[in-house]
Amino acid sequence: MARVLVSPLNWGLGHATRDIPVIKTLHDHGHEVTIAACGNALSVLRQEFPDAQYIDYPDYSVAFSFGRFFVPRFCASLPFMLKAVAREHATLETILSKDQYDLVISDNRLGVFSPRVPSIFISHQLHYHLPLLYWPAELLAIPANMFLHERYNRIIVPDNLPGELSLAGKLSLPQTDVARDRVFFSGILSGTHQIACAKDLDYLVIISGPEPQRTILEKIILAKIGELEGSGVALLGSPQGPKAIVRSGNWTCIPYVSTEIKTELMNRAQCIICRSGYTTLMELAELGKNQALLIPTPGQTEQEYLSWYYRQKNWYYSVNQKHLDLADDVAKTRDFPGFPAMARTAENTKRLYNELLAEYLE
Repeated sequence: MARVLVSPLNWGLGHATRDIPVIKTLHDHGHEVTIAACGNALSVLRQEFPDAQYIDYPDYSVAFSFGRFFVPRFCASLPFMLKAVAREHATLETILSKDQYDLVISDNRLGVFSPRVPSIFISHQLHYHLPLLYWPAELLAIPANMFLHERYNRIIVPDNLPGELSLAGKLSLPQTDVARDRVFFSGILSGTHQIACAKDLDYLVIISGPEPQRTILEKIILAKIGELEGSGVALLGSPQGPKAIVRSGNWTCIPYVSTEIKTELMNRAQCIICRSGYTTLMELAELGKNQALLIPTPGQTEQEYLSWYYRQKNWYYSVNQKHLDLADDVAKTRDFPGFPAMARTAENTKRLYNELLAEYLE
């Protein structure tokens, strides 16, 4: 039995939820997993794996601003963030000095690596997409990524190989020889799965992502869901918030549900309204959903790019939250067919373990 430390970033719930199938695969092969996380990511994984070992491991916050000022505010926060990454790395070395691990898996936590223990980085974003105004920063990110990737033995990219089935488009393209030497395209990794059930729910709204934009979208959506005919559930994506379930007409608003219940709701829903966060998009692919409305987080350039990319591919319709006309936009989703068929998580995690993880654990 090997010991593995898994540490997801706490920016939204996506990093934690896409690690769920990886952790399950490690457990299935008899390995002991310690989860090092904080905030909502820690809360989510505690609910999914109540018997696992946990370390409350702070990461770093970033100022997600309103509108288009995300990039300059993010750049201004970089000195503070780099200090936080250095503290994060020092904390990891303290953890490793107290307990022995055979493998460290970091999901987008920049300081979670060690020269003493094989370290693996999970990210679908090997290339950063920024507005044209900031193209010098996009170019500078290439050597910065190379410096980061050199710290890890391998890089797991939860995407299909570059080409027609790539879910992340240019974001997952390796830009340096370092990345190309280390990259492993695992295919989609999702905590959801298909189940046999009636499609008796007209709409499922999934409100997720970092604050304050999560709350902003919640207010916008809850003010407009009355425009939709039929039944619906709104998941507010707030595991640490109030627990009360609110019912109004044919709609039910729930602060947070387990992955199991969320999977059931996603399977039942005919149309899904959600952010264009990459983990949510992998869930749509896993479930084969052909009707969805994507609402990118304002200023979050990755989500904005993916929304544009999917419209160009004629996969899904998307709309800016400022211009959201819920009833009209939902009607437009019917003209888009969804993702083409692709390998699902069960097949992908089996290949991931046999072709990569087993090398370090057996």
